[in-house]
Amino acid sequence: MTFASELRGAVTPRAALLVLGVLALQLLFIASYVGALHDPKPKDVPFGVAAPGAAAEQTAARLERLPGDPLDPRTLSDAAEARSQVLHRKVYGALVVDPAGTTDTLLVASGGGKAMATTLEQIVTRAERAQGRTVRTVDLAPASRQDFNGLTSFYLVVGWCVGGYLLASALAVSAGARPANVPRAIIRLSVLALSAVLGGLGGALIVGPVLDALPGSLAALWGLGALVVFAVGAATLALQSLTGIVGIGLAVLLIVIAGNPSAGGVFPGPMLPDFWRAIGPALPPGAGTWAARSIAYFNGNAISGSLQVLAIWAAVGTVVTLVVSSVRRPGIPGRAIGS
Repeated sequence: MTFASELRGAVTPRAALLVLGVLALQLLFIASYVGALHDPKPKDVPFGVAAPGAAAEQTAARLERLPGDPLDPRTLSDAAEARSQVLHRKVYGALVVDPAGTTDTLLVASGGGKAMATTLEQIVTRAERAQGRTVRTVDLAPASRQDFNGLTSFYLVVGWCVGGYLLASALAVSAGARPANVPRAIIRLSVLALSAVLGGLGGALIVGPVLDALPGSLAALWGLGALVVFAVGAATLALQSLTGIVGIGLAVLLIVIAGNPSAGGVFPGPMLPDFWRAIGPALPPGAGTWAARSIAYFNGNAISGSLQVLAIWAAVGTVVTLVVSSVRRPGIPGRAIGS
C-alpha cells in the first residue's frame, strides 16, 4: 500500500474538518484575547460628581469634555449619595468637590477591579491638577491584600466554567454526544447538578477558608459557583445535543474564546473595546465575575441581573437538552448508562 493511499485512509473528510476546526479555534483564541486586552482604554465610564449648586454641573461638564471621552459623569446631590452609588455599583467612582478648599475626594472601589480604580485616579488627578486642585482618594471597597489586582473572583469563575464544560464534554466522550432518550438526558443533567454543587463548594472553600484570597459569604459563593457550573455545563450539553461532538468546540468558542476576555476580570467592561464590552455581561464568565465581586466586596449589591443571566443559560440549556433527547433518531446506540 502506498503512502498516498495510507494518507487518504487516515485523513478522512471528518478528520480534516476537525483539524480545521481546531485551527480556527486556536486563531480565534489569539484574536479574541489580544483584541480585547492588548490596549485597554476607558470609555464612558459611569462616574458621579457631587458638589453644591452649580459646581456639580460645571465639574461634570468639564470631565465630560476630557479627550477620548473616558468618563460618563452624572451629578449627585452630596457625598452620601456618591458613596451609595459606588457601593451599589451604579458608578465606578465619584468625585466629591469641596468648594471651600482646593482638595477634592475621589471615591473608588478596587474590589470591583483594581485596574479601573487606578485608571480613575490617574484621570481625575490630571483633570484636577489642570484646575489647580488636588485629589484625595478613598477606597470604599478595597480589594483584599491576598486578592492581587482583584483578580481572584475572575480566576474562581473561570475555574467553575472550566468544570462545567469539561464535565459535559467528558460525558460526551465516554457515552456519546447526544443522550439517547429523555431518561438518559435527565441522568446527565443530574450528574451535572451534583458536580455543580460539589464544585461550587470546593471553589468557595479554596478561595475562602483555605487560601483566604477572597472575602464574602461562603454560602453565597457556594451557591453562585453551583449556578455557574450548572449553567455552563447545561449549555454545553445542549450544544452537544444539537450538533454532536462539535458542540464541545462551540462551548469552547462561547465560554473560553468569547466569554473569558469579555468577562471584565482583567479590565472592567468600560475599559474593553465595544464588541467585548457588549457581549461580556450576557455570557456566563462575565455574569459570574460580576456576581462574585458583588458578593466579596459589595454585600451582594447589584447582583440580581447577573444571577438572571446565569439562570437563563441554565434553564435554556436544560430545556434544549431534554427536548432534543425526546426526538427519536435512528442509529443511536443504547450502550451505556447516561448515553
